[in-house]
Amino acid sequence: MKLAIRTGLVAAIAASAFAVVAPTAGAAPARSDQAANEPSRATTSAVAPVAAGDHAMGARLAANPTTIKAAAYNQARSILAKAGSDSAAKSHPVHGTGDVPVRYGTSLLAGSRDEFRTKDRNVPDKKSGMSPAHYQAIHDAARTMGIDRW
Repeated sequence: MKLAIRTGLVAAIAASAFAVVAPTAGAAPARSDQAANEPSRATTSAVAPVAAGDHAMGARLAANPTTIKAAAYNQARSILAKAGSDSAAKSHPVHGTGDVPVRYGTSLLAGSRDEFRTKDRNVPDKKSGMSPAHYQAIHDAARTMGIDRW
């Protein structure tokens, strides 16, 4: 009898927790600089996502990695420098180590993003406050390093 009551309580708590955590299908998640056309990556511990368009709703985003390969950082730095980021061009390429902390990459992305937004203040067709070319360069660099949030 006690087992049946406990099982029922656990099921009720789990159902109410899911109702609180999972947004409705019409709700748009807050996604600062992640590309609108990229599907979110879900962790294995997340609840089963409910599809709304091409976005996964109700799923948690994967965390940024703790380290980045030096080659990936240097490639992302090169992408941003070619797109016109002075801060990326002035940054020092990583050498002599295999991995760097993820904060190196997030700092590179954030600095370039802010610089691009300042440069593109008067651009008519903006995407997330910058020209489409700068927006694409930022997201290509982030994808190269495996960073979701910066």
